[in-house]
Amino acid sequence: MKWAILSGIEGNLTAYEAVLEDIRRLSRYIEALYIIGDLVGPTLQSEQLVERVRKPRRGELEPLVCKGWWEEQCLILHAITGNGTPTELIEKYGLETVKQLWEYVPRQTVRWLSTLDFGFFELDSLLIHGSTVSVSEALTPETSPIIMLDRATRMQANNLFCGRSGLTFEYEITNGSITNSVTTLDTQISPHIINAHPRKIIGVGNVGRTPGQASYTIYNPNTNEVDFKIVYYGNNKGFNAQPMTRAGNKVM
Repeated sequence: MKWAILSGIEGNLTAYEAVLEDIRRLSRYIEALYIIGDLVGPTLQSEQLVERVRKPRRGELEPLVCKGWWEEQCLILHAITGNGTPTELIEKYGLETVKQLWEYVPRQTVRWLSTLDFGFFELDSLLIHGSTVSVSEALTPETSPIIMLDRATRMQANNLFCGRSGLTFEYEITNGSITNSVTTLDTQISPHIINAHPRKIIGVGNVGRTPGQASYTIYNPNTNEVDFKIVYYGNNKGFNAQPMTRAGNKVM
């Protein structure tokens, strides 16, 4: 059986419905539905989307949802965490977006968002929005293998699924080792060798950011196979497999 892994819906109910329709075609093979962050966004549909996710229809899987970057901004904005000033949000999108987020994601919904987990650890796989360091960190195919290995080994995960970048990619770290040593003015500590076994970091795509096009991931934990999906909705309605970006790295 397989997992459907979504991220970055960003308040786009129309895109979410299109992906659910695609998942229904595969329903006999899908045993779990994950939404790894950025469920909401500064959009009119955010509140409807949350209700839709919390109350799946008969025969639909109940989504497992964790916090993302937009959820974190909501918590800061409502002073549930932090000081009530969403500095990162203001710097990235400006005050008008702050106003929209406040208006479109009401406090009762923010309270529910505050109960969500940081991520999920299933079998040997970690599913989170950003990384094991922060929801804001975007891992990409250009991220160095040292950083990728660090983010995966912090939780001893063989597979790390993430959504912050919005990209679909499969990044493989092959066998190798890391040697580190510390030298001070007084002493030099003997080198320490960390052996690295194969690991994968998977970018799961983005459902709601691009109008008319949603991407998500299907994962088979029995075979460790990743299948990226792209769904066109609206005027370009249709379903396709998405070409995959692969990045292979050996840590020496």
